[in-house]
Amino acid sequence: MPLITLVALPFAASLLAAFLPSNARNTESTLAGLIALLCTVQAALLFPQIAAGEVLRQEFAWVPALGLKLVLRMDGFAWMFYMLVLGIGTLVVLYARYYMSPQDPVPRFFAFFLAFMGSMAGVVLSGNLIQLALFWELTSLFSFLLIGYWYHRKDARRGARMALTVTGAGGLCLFAGMIVLGHIVGSYELDNVLAAGALVRAHPMYPVALCLIVLGALTKSAQFPFHFWLPHAMAAPTPVSAYLHSATMVKAGVFLLARLWPVLSGTEPWFWIVGGAGLITLLLGAYVAMFQHDLKGVLAYSTLSHLGLITLLLGLNSPLAAVAAVFHIMNHATFKASLFMAAGIIDHETGTRDMRRLSGLARSMPVTATLAAVAAAAMAGVPLLNGFLSKEMFFAETVFVQANPLVEQFLPWAATLAGLFSVAYALRFCVETFGGPPATDLPRQPHEPPHWMRVPVELLVLICLLVGVLPQWTVGAFLDAAARPVVGGELPPFSLAVWHGFNTPLMMSLVALVGGTLLYLLVLRRRSNRNASSRAPGLAGLDGRELFESLLAALTQAGRRGRTLLGTHKLQWQMLWLVVFVLVAAALPLWTRGLPIGDRAALPFEPAFSLLWALGMGCALATAWQAKYHRLAALTLLGATGLITCITFLWFSAPDLALTQLAVETVTTLLILLGLRWLPKRNEALRHTLEASVRRRARRRRARDFVLAVATGGGMALLSFAMLSRPFPRSTSTFFLEHALTGGGGNNVVNVMLVDFRAFDTFGEIVVVGVVALTVYALLRRFRPAIEMLDLPPQQRALPADLDTDLINPRLAADTAVGYLRVPAVLVRLLLPFATLVAVYLFLRGHNAPGGGFVAGLVFSAAIVLQYTISGTQWVEAHFTLYPRRWMAAGLLAALATGLGSLVWGYPFMTTHTAHLTLPLLGEVHVASAMFFDTGVFALVVGATLLILTSIAHQSIRGHRAHARRMEEAAAVQAGGH
Repeated sequence: MPLITLVALPFAASLLAAFLPSNARNTESTLAGLIALLCTVQAALLFPQIAAGEVLRQEFAWVPALGLKLVLRMDGFAWMFYMLVLGIGTLVVLYARYYMSPQDPVPRFFAFFLAFMGSMAGVVLSGNLIQLALFWELTSLFSFLLIGYWYHRKDARRGARMALTVTGAGGLCLFAGMIVLGHIVGSYELDNVLAAGALVRAHPMYPVALCLIVLGALTKSAQFPFHFWLPHAMAAPTPVSAYLHSATMVKAGVFLLARLWPVLSGTEPWFWIVGGAGLITLLLGAYVAMFQHDLKGVLAYSTLSHLGLITLLLGLNSPLAAVAAVFHIMNHATFKASLFMAAGIIDHETGTRDMRRLSGLARSMPVTATLAAVAAAAMAGVPLLNGFLSKEMFFAETVFVQANPLVEQFLPWAATLAGLFSVAYALRFCVETFGGPPATDLPRQPHEPPHWMRVPVELLVLICLLVGVLPQWTVGAFLDAAARPVVGGELPPFSLAVWHGFNTPLMMSLVALVGGTLLYLLVLRRRSNRNASSRAPGLAGLDGRELFESLLAALTQAGRRGRTLLGTHKLQWQMLWLVVFVLVAAALPLWTRGLPIGDRAALPFEPAFSLLWALGMGCALATAWQAKYHRLAALTLLGATGLITCITFLWFSAPDLALTQLAVETVTTLLILLGLRWLPKRNEALRHTLEASVRRRARRRRARDFVLAVATGGGMALLSFAMLSRPFPRSTSTFFLEHALTGGGGNNVVNVMLVDFRAFDTFGEIVVVGVVALTVYALLRRFRPAIEMLDLPPQQRALPADLDTDLINPRLAADTAVGYLRVPAVLVRLLLPFATLVAVYLFLRGHNAPGGGFVAGLVFSAAIVLQYTISGTQWVEAHFTLYPRRWMAAGLLAALATGLGSLVWGYPFMTTHTAHLTLPLLGEVHVASAMFFDTGVFALVVGATLLILTSIAHQSIRGHRAHARRMEEAAAVQAGGH
């Protein structure tokens, strides 16, 4: 199976799960489980090649000229991590089938879960640094949705927001670090980067790349000082916690550190930054875990501690320590996932996770108690379990570390202390939950869960036992294959034997076991009462959540103060400062460097063209003048300037631009006509009563705006003249003219550029258009107009009872009532089929003659909006069924599918294909795949234009109805008074 399917299948299943009915919990869980199992089996079948040292690769060209490719790469380490992600994901899906309530929106859960699974698979299999950073941010996004799945809970919303803020900020640092690292190496390909370790470490930019990348890794793996977000993510459903915090989300950070270990390790900065963060997190997490009362709280802080252990091992700059880190990644995933699931079973069957209320569950849940006890023992490092083996390797590395003498003496004691703490919290987890007399005040009567809900825990605990007893036979080959790429290809000598004789690491383990037991019996057990606080002694005032929220509050307050200082409610002032800033920013480099004018020969003087532009400038000045008195006249004059611009494009042989400009002018005029409804009415009598000083200030403001407009327009004219007066290299100016037909299959150079050469830019532009339309819709759909802005003239206040109150422009109501606009309405209705025919004509001819999807969409949408404007919404909606958002969605999907289709055939993204088909009656027909892309552009332009204009128009409808109600109420009051 190609590697792309190992990443794409979870995303495809996520999309399918989102559309399944909410009551089909078995179908959704079966879909998710089968996809995860299929990917796991397919990856497992690749192990013989991986064990032989092969690196599997698959590439898809995206933008080859820029070196952008989709690269999937699987070596032994990526294989091991992929197996953890998909294998444990399969077990969690089975567990979630029984954990999630039928009342929960299960399709949303499995859609997010599968999308997160695909994102993690993308991180693990990425063979390109930029691609890895992209999938990295996707994991932050989907983990945010999973943590906040129960969005009705305040703690879930807070935990999700905190996780996204911290990991998202770290992701931005990681992206910057990847750019720096790729710049150092000269390539973003992971193979080239892994082979350039010496070059990277010797480069002056190495400290910058190291700090940025490590920031991304530490935030994702919740290492000190970014550890505070992980415990608050426990508000997520337990299947999410079991998955995110055992094999995926928080493991992504240590995966990155191990992935780039051959490149970034081996230096003093790496030792102190990575090792220091890991050591502090190891001790801090273990210490705080001992005092938690929530079962998931204990597991959350223990996860912090074990992640700190892995990070510390990777920071020791020792190949054997890196092997131990990889081994502990595997072991931690098994016992931590099983413990989280056991905690979820307890919560599911008893109704609480508070250890102060739980006791004696071993009698009512003996199987679950046994499984949880074995997994907790593995977490504590008890012999003959997998956790003991990797912790022994950790102890050995701390004993034989070569570093500063103070570090050499302190590190073994710190490791032993962390092991002692882990034994204490593991004992507390088991004894206070399963030991003692049965609890009497539980929300539900405890009992064993359904058998299949417990099967994932049983399988994981079985792995803990088998690896602990037979490590070389069960996991030896997998560990060799996974660790070899991390250490650079040659494994250091090590042994997975259970017994290594009486040595220092064994004595450290015994001290941890005995000391942890005594610590629990003498200290922790005495604090286990209902009134005991979960805050760890000695850490008062160091709550990470409080510090984080205080920082956010301070930033928010600073933003508000800045807005108060610099902001204004007047749009004119905002536009003024924006234009002034742009003008100054553009003028400074021109002032310092000058603006040389080229020596290109000028065209001969054309009196007709000069007269045309004199007329245009006159219309522009008249627009500014008439804006003071008559807005409709100003809008008409403004349309005249747009028409002159269209003629200018035609003058310079640019009919495509002229067509587009004309259509844009039409739609813009309709938009402004609808927007004029919201401007306050002018009061001429009040204007003449203003003080002379106020009138003088108004004149000065207009003079200032005139000078600013002339400076801005003159500056743009000067820049344009300077550019046009310079000769252009032939290779630049004639490239598209020479290659439009041969490369894009069309004679219309402008259209070929938009849908072929620069199709990706066009796709981005239509996405922006769609976002703008949705933003306008979202802002206006809950907006209710102010009554004061909707006063009608006195002659229109008495409306006939049979008047269509859905007319978009209330000012046309009286005229419509007496029949003045009946004939124009009929004409506009007849215009629609003609406009549709013109739109189809412009669309079909666009590839070889002026036209295209954009201008065709504008023509068609303008014709539809005219129906609304003249005939009213009731008539239109009775004759048409328009869904603008569906048009937009269909347009985006069509454009995206056209681009992805080229990838299926092995060509770069958005590559155009042409074909000559022989059809009955029509004969030979030239078909280009760009036509389907242009269809998407057409559909999105139609949907976005209709959504914007009808959203604004419907506000006028609401305003008219509100005004009509106010008139009726006033008439009723007046009649009652009489």
